[in-house]
Amino acid sequence: MKPYRNRSGRSGVLAYAIGESYILVRFVNDGTYEYTDAKPGRMHLHNMQRLATAGIGLSTYIGRFVRGNYARKLD
Repeated sequence: MKPYRNRSGRSGVLAYAIGESYILVRFVNDGTYEYTDAKPGRMHLHNMQRLATAGIGLSTYIGRFVRGNYARKLD
């Protein structure tokens, strides 16, 4: 997993890993979650991948638009 750049300095995201049809997101206090093109869907997946790469806005996006709509919790 790559460390999340956290440009705002206030993110709940610690790290992420991007694949063709998924993103894994490790949160500071809540473990690692997998999001896929099936759940929460391709549009959200691409937006999350873009925000993860930019290092800003990922935690806010998940909180606003995705919430508990993840494929699975890994740990």
